Amino acid sequence: MAKRLLRIFGPLILAAILVFAVLAMPVTLGFSHVSAARERKAAVSLSPNVLRGKHMKEEALKDGYVPFFGSSEWSRIDPMHPSVLAQKYRRSYRPFLLGARGSQSLTQYFVMQNIQSELRNKKAVFVISPQWFVKDGTRKDAFGFYYSQLQTAEWLTHFRHDAIDQYAAKRLLQMPVAKSDHFIYAALQRVAKGEKLTDFQRFYLQTRKNMLTQEDQFFSGIDLPSQNLNRVNQQAKQLPTHYSYSALDALGGRLGKAATSDNRFHISDKFYHQGLQKELKTGKLKNFQKDLSYTKSPEFADFQLCLDQFARLNTNVLFIIPPINGKWQKYTGLSATMLKQFDRKIHYQLQSQGFNNIVDLSNKGNVPYFMTDTIHLGWRGWLAVDQRVNPFLSKHQKQPHYTISDKFYSTKWQNLSPTDLTQYEAETK
Repeated sequence: MAKRLLRIFGPLILAAILVFAVLAMPVTLGFSHVSAARERKAAVSLSPNVLRGKHMKEEALKDGYVPFFGSSEWSRIDPMHPSVLAQKYRRSYRPFLLGARGSQSLTQYFVMQNIQSELRNKKAVFVISPQWFVKDGTRKDAFGFYYSQLQTAEWLTHFRHDAIDQYAAKRLLQMPVAKSDHFIYAALQRVAKGEKLTDFQRFYLQTRKNMLTQEDQFFSGIDLPSQNLNRVNQQAKQLPTHYSYSALDALGGRLGKAATSDNRFHISDKFYHQGLQKELKTGKLKNFQKDLSYTKSPEFADFQLCLDQFARLNTNVLFIIPPINGKWQKYTGLSATMLKQFDRKIHYQLQSQGFNNIVDLSNKGNVPYFMTDTIHLGWRGWLAVDQRVNPFLSKHQKQPHYTISDKFYSTKWQNLSPTDLTQYEAETK
């Protein structure tokens, strides 16, 4: 009976052992090449698998793509979108779009963990959405959707036992998805306490990282969505042959006017008719944001994780602060004073640490056809971004000098009213 069972199950057991051995062994480069066509598709795909993974991002960034960190704004592809302009006018860079609806600072911090070599001494673009900085910060379900065990395992194999890692571990432990792997969860608990990992945990994490890296190399390029690349190609056809700011601005005005003809907010008719119009008829949206604030949030500390990582890697970053549609802001009662206070607080966090490359568009919410909907850039907004992004990425830039402070991880900073900034600065010098 034993021999019969061995003949039946022996090959299956041996196959399982071989598969495990292949996946657990150190990553090889035998199948690492990514074609230029696949890189183009991945760079604008906004695919969750690409965001969670390593291989596609790593190879594209090695080939000259530049990481553009953000969230849902990247999906608003019109002729002035950064990916369209870079392609049409054969820029020396191509954006690799990292982010989608629901991705915020904590997700972006972990995205950085397995592309550190490609960020070191390089450039990046980072969009700061004021809408991230709500009272409760990033939504747990949104973070869970983009969570990557590969990125977490990679981070845990090289953490440094300091404030940034302790905060990151504590923050991750607040997310239900952290319990998806018992051994990673236990390792996070030790890091959060400032303790060293056990020998078994280090072995497990290295093995797990190797397995996930192999899986990522095998599967990350399968079924890459192509619709965004098709949209980029189609939108590029509307642009003039040679770059001209005045011609593009006029084109943006014409396109914006044609696309926003059915509503008083000057937002995309498509967006307006997909549900907003029906909601407006109920009257529930009138002044519904009058008590909303972006000035006190755990997102300020999550954002500090990203700044700390950029400083460690000496990454020169251009930050973009987009506006909110002025007509929509007035209708919903969103406080203009509060938005200016948020702007002041985020500027302090950036500039006091040496992050001085900031494109602040927060006062452009009433410029015609600057926004494509209530909170996202479009047409003339993208063109304004391009006026800063293109020279920043195309020309040599002086390397910044960063002076990182752990005070930005504190609860006091997260909940600090911007009106108290002067006193706070004096107390924390």
